[in-house]
Parts: sequence; structure tokens; C-alpha cells
Amino acid sequence: MKVDKDRQMVVLEEEFQNISPDELKTELPERQPRFVVYSYKYVHEDGRVSYPLCFIFSSPVGCKPEQQMMYAGSKNRLVQTAELTKVFEIRTTDDLTEAWLQEKLSFFR
Repeated sequence: MKVDKDRQMVVLEEEFQNISPDELKTELPERQPRFVVYSYKYVHEDGRVSYPLCFIFSSPVGCKPEQQMMYAGSKNRLVQTAELTKVFEIRTTDDLTEAWLQEKLSFFR
């Protein structure tokens, strides 16, 4: 999702099905912020499987300060409205990997 500056609202930019974190990172712009809501198949240490809904705020280093402020100001309201509890942030698209996401989700056992 991205912030539509003219309409002052968050809009759906693209939707993907069956995409891995590594594939997803190639779809994110390297110099523009984006919001991602991602359903991930997480296998727990005891073998249980869950599908947590993750909110990932991509705020790359090198973005225009105006963009960073606009996205940062929209983030909390979007998270609250969507009632998301697994909220993460990346500063470079290279950070978005399967290992990174598994590490972040392991906190929520």
C-alpha cells in the first residue's frame, strides 16, 4: 500500500498471491516508503502451523523527508484500524528475508 498524497489516504497499490519474503522484497521500491500486510505460513518449534498477518513498514534510507513524515504519520492509524499486532519496520528492502521474518515472529510464540 502507498499514501496517495493528493487524496491524503492510504491506497492499495498491488496485491500478490503466494509470494515469498524474498520475492516480495524485489517488488518494493528501494527509495520510497510502502506499507505491506503479509500473511505468512509460520511453523512453530513444536510443529504447529499458524498464518500470522504481519504489517511491515518499509521506510528506506534515502527517502525524501516529506515522504517519511507522511508515512510515519499514517502508520499508527492504519495499524489500529486494521487491528494488526505483528508490526515490523525495515530500513532497506534487503532486510526483508525469510530468516528475518521468522526471527521477528519467534517473539510471539
